[in-house]
Amino acid sequence: MSEPAPTVTASAANSTLSDLLTLTKFRLSALVIVTTFVAFWLRAGAHMNVWLLVNTIIGSTLAAFGAAVFNQLMEIEPDSRMTRTADRPLPAGRISPSAAFAIGWLLSTVGLIHLVHRVNIEAAILTALTLATYLFIYTPLKKQSASNTLVGAVSGALPPLIGWAGAAGVQVPEASYFRWSLLIEPGAIYLFALLFLWQLPHFLAINWMYRDEYRRGGFVMLANDDELGERTSRHALAWAIAMLLLMFYPVAYGLVKVWLFLPVSLLLNAWLCRRAIVFQRKPERATARRLFFGTLIYLPVILLITVLAWK
Repeated sequence: MSEPAPTVTASAANSTLSDLLTLTKFRLSALVIVTTFVAFWLRAGAHMNVWLLVNTIIGSTLAAFGAAVFNQLMEIEPDSRMTRTADRPLPAGRISPSAAFAIGWLLSTVGLIHLVHRVNIEAAILTALTLATYLFIYTPLKKQSASNTLVGAVSGALPPLIGWAGAAGVQVPEASYFRWSLLIEPGAIYLFALLFLWQLPHFLAINWMYRDEYRRGGFVMLANDDELGERTSRHALAWAIAMLLLMFYPVAYGLVKVWLFLPVSLLLNAWLCRRAIVFQRKPERATARRLFFGTLIYLPVILLITVLAWK
């Protein structure tokens, strides 16, 4: 008669794990891991320090998890009003706000301290800037202005800079306290611009598909009053074209093997632009969904092309 107990315990453990993964937005945070890794890999080149890479990934990932927890703490009420988020652990009451605060604080603090002691001050400061932008500018702005998408794209484009700076290692004694030059290296600019531009058609497609949900949650989005999708699709296409033009930047600065990078990247971008054009010509849920999934395919492929073609 005592046999069912382990099943109940296992079920409870699985539920708790699922709630923690949701609380930390594990799938979204995976984007931080991938882009940080790629940026570190590209800058390090033949001088790869595996342990420095591991420590950079650990610190930035913990901080990303912490940011996700605080973001959901700040949005319990709007999340409870939206169907797609109402079952998250905080609005559903499965995790208390005090417990979530402790988790978020622990993850963020440990992540930042780890970067300071195991990587360098640049990576730690860029991570802190990501947290500040995401939590104190982007999250409150979602209820005030449709420009929040641009600010959110900035915070989402900072993780590659963390990886890029992490690959530089510790400062030499005669170096300045913060090596600003790392942020204006052509490779860093390209990766930041790529992630910034990619997020815009990606999130515009989401915004338009779920505009009723966002209105119900009290969020101010570009797509909120765009029932016909004309404005949203036009913006999505413009950003997709901007991303295509960006492909000439690493070529101009000699960062990539032109024969490999340019033809393949232009074809890939033309394919994504075509999806944006279809959405612009026929704005409906099906075409917005195709654009959204197109962006999901696009990012890992363009990152792989960049890695393979990098000099």
